[in-house]
Amino acid sequence: MNDKIIYTGDVGSMYTHMGTLVDALNHFGLNVRIYNGFSADEHLGDRGWHKTGAETIPPVVARGVLIDVAAAKGLDVLPDAYRVTARDLEEALEAQGTLLNGGEVVLIRTGRMKYYYYAEKHMNNSPGLVLGAARWLVEEKGAMMLGADNLSFEIRPSNIPDNWVPVHTYLLAEKGMVFLEVVNLEGLSRDKVYEFAFIGGSLKFRGASAAP
Repeated sequence: MNDKIIYTGDVGSMYTHMGTLVDALNHFGLNVRIYNGFSADEHLGDRGWHKTGAETIPPVVARGVLIDVAAAKGLDVLPDAYRVTARDLEEALEAQGTLLNGGEVVLIRTGRMKYYYYAEKHMNNSPGLVLGAARWLVEEKGAMMLGADNLSFEIRPSNIPDNWVPVHTYLLAEKGMVFLEVVNLEGLSRDKVYEFAFIGGSLKFRGASAAP
């Protein structure tokens, strides 16, 4: 019978927080709860969260805006551990002649993607956003979704004593905003494309805390 019937099966295994990815709302919480007040005691099972998993992230079609912080400073890559502030973002937008109107997917370039194939250099001492910069984008400029080309989006180590990931918890747990990490923005930067149609759809990994 096996000469007649041909069968193929597959299995895949990966860490969900690798490559270009979107963090789901269950990735980080505050005070023992994730966004919308869901607790692990009630909503975390042995196959992931029953609430706010990666399968709940909808496809996104929106105006995209690149904020090329590195280029605005005349650099290919921001220095190690550079703290990207709201003022940095404002200056880059002004240099580009780009406006944020609200409702955009805002992608921030540090230039760190140039080191992507050199793990130690890419991962260690990465530049990233401070909490004030994230607040400015969300609360003052009305961004719908954020992203960046560095490993963990925000600057580390944190300067907030009791929170080692203040930007993650602010966006995910307080604002209910998923965001992108490790986004390759080099082509957009090279071609000076600062406004574009953003179309993104992540894999529907049920209960997962992130997805490619």
